[in-house]
Amino acid sequence: MVRTACRSEPSDAAPDLRALFAPQAVAVIGASRHGSKLGAVMARSLASYPGGCLLVNSRNTEPAARVYGSVAGAVAETGQPVDLAVLCVPASASAAALADAADAGVRAAVACAGGFSETGDTGAAHERALADVVTATGVRLLGPNTSGFVAPERGLTASFVPAAAQVPSGPVGVVAASGGVNHALAFALANAGTGVSVAAGIGTGIDVTAADVVEYLAADPATAAIALHVETVPDGPRLLAAVRAAAAAKPVVALVVGRSDVADFARSHTGALATSWRTTRAALRQAGAVVVDDERELVDAVTALSRTRLAPSADPGVGVVTAQAGPGLLLADRLRADGLRLPELSEPTRARIAEVLPPLTYQRNPVDTGRPEASFATVLRAVADDPAVDVVVSYTLSEPDTLDLTSVAQDAGLPGDVPAVVTIGGRAEETDAVRAQLHKIGVPALTSPAAAANAVRALVADAQARHRAAAPKTTPTLVLPVPAGPLDEAQAKAYLTELGIRIPDSRVCTSLTQARAALAALGGEVAVKLLDAEVTHKTEVGGVHLGVRTQEQLAEAVRSLARIGATRYLVEAMAPPGVELVVGGRRDPVFGPVVLVGLGGTTAEALADVTIRVAPVSSAEATAMPGELAGSALLDGWRGGPVLDRDELAHVVTTVGAALVAHPEVDEIEINPLRVTGSGLLALDAVITRTQEEP
Repeated sequence: MVRTACRSEPSDAAPDLRALFAPQAVAVIGASRHGSKLGAVMARSLASYPGGCLLVNSRNTEPAARVYGSVAGAVAETGQPVDLAVLCVPASASAAALADAADAGVRAAVACAGGFSETGDTGAAHERALADVVTATGVRLLGPNTSGFVAPERGLTASFVPAAAQVPSGPVGVVAASGGVNHALAFALANAGTGVSVAAGIGTGIDVTAADVVEYLAADPATAAIALHVETVPDGPRLLAAVRAAAAAKPVVALVVGRSDVADFARSHTGALATSWRTTRAALRQAGAVVVDDERELVDAVTALSRTRLAPSADPGVGVVTAQAGPGLLLADRLRADGLRLPELSEPTRARIAEVLPPLTYQRNPVDTGRPEASFATVLRAVADDPAVDVVVSYTLSEPDTLDLTSVAQDAGLPGDVPAVVTIGGRAEETDAVRAQLHKIGVPALTSPAAAANAVRALVADAQARHRAAAPKTTPTLVLPVPAGPLDEAQAKAYLTELGIRIPDSRVCTSLTQARAALAALGGEVAVKLLDAEVTHKTEVGGVHLGVRTQEQLAEAVRSLARIGATRYLVEAMAPPGVELVVGGRRDPVFGPVVLVGLGGTTAEALADVTIRVAPVSSAEATAMPGELAGSALLDGWRGGPVLDRDELAHVVTTVGAALVAHPEVDEIEINPLRVTGSGLLALDAVITRTQEEP
């Protein structure tokens, strides 16, 4: 990413991109008045811009038709200042066109063409030339390789997709890595009855990045929620800072591409598990974003979050009211499967409901009214008033002759102190009109149980994120140096011991005689393991022998290790049985130090049941991590097994994170397995690698 040397970053990002998204006038460079070429399509898209649109074509000037040879000439002829230039010229001509535009006073530009670094050396040279102009002039550049952006509220369609002009103005700002996804999301939001404030495709992003646009939207009064689509992240800390600041003011919902990503870190479990997709999702969630799995879920989430937001809460309660039992059960089942809490309603609430519903209806949560009758508003209000309910979600089929759903919502006091999501099923001709009415009064409306569940889950996740953001952030400060040189298991464990992480009793041996003495001193069963800093997966080379009890077994284990070249080995007391975890910290190339917790042992990569945080990790964040694992029940005394001491695990996690933060020369620290036993955690194996090994 190129950063301009001659300007400093503004304290308020909104003015910095105002020339891009709210320009005085626009110039289309490479414009044409006819045909289907990019310059012609863009000229038509921008022709009706209220701020004015000037057409520039150095090879085909038509002064009578207001097509000028340069931006400077157009400005001189019309007396109209131009803020934004849209470059519809090939990659080879883009740098010169941008320089000419900057000389004429242009402060922002969109480069639509491809043919830059993605095509090879020649294209890379064009990209460097374009970046050099950005650096020299301070012009803010969106692209290249972008289909542009739309800002419907301003009547600005800087896009070569003709239908983009039909996207209505609305409360959601879209920031997409891909121009195609940008338009797809804008159209999906339009179809959901939720328009956009700005929808921008970043493209190559040599200057304006997703972080820049998020900062702009965070300060934009027309934007109530931000939809973020991420493919790659050029500057992880910058993006996280932008999302963190934005999420404090308005919801940010993020969709990260790359679920099938396989990172090239086969040397360790941590590297193999902490793929860029997992790490990016975890980092954005930690920064306060609501992270979703697909574009449909993203649209449902911002449809709700752009209109309402829950108060911060660790575990919001959801009240469900349905006029049809089947769809209501689908909704309640999905919410519970997603881990949301549907509290049983209080006795006073049930008494209020019983006054208007027949006794055969279910009245505990979910509440089934049996039919969408006039009492529906009373039931909605009663559920919303219940002390355990933080958000209400309803479902009805469209029955316009029986129920005016907008009037019901207003009679129930919606929107009110308790946010609500209304779901209506039926023919699109009916539901679209009702949805528009509900949106007009500030009540998010969805059209299926799945969509409603997506919306409620997003509202809850946002409330939980803000609750976490408000929690005290205590992180350890570590000054203890990491030993120099490559470390074998014994040396790595010795360092863990200094950090207060427990390990089994053990002895380092270089002969059978020493091993016999170690066996006698330790008593009981022992493990005999190869010690070699270059061998990180010892089991794969036959470097681990477990359950050794007798002198004969010990001698055979030592001989086996000698056959694979071992000259040093570890004789270690066998740990009691328990559940195995992996705690790993590594220096991510995008986000810096990250820490991972997951179900561990030899099956760690197969299970891929992990949770990740960017370091430094607070004690509160670390304590919450095991609860995010799919197999978390195994850590709570499953079938008589040991119970994880979450505070002890938090110490391990925060300390590993602090070690990476304090020591940039350390590339990775992995404890695998970290066994949960009846007497606490034991690090059974450890690997520490350095990025700058001393000579």
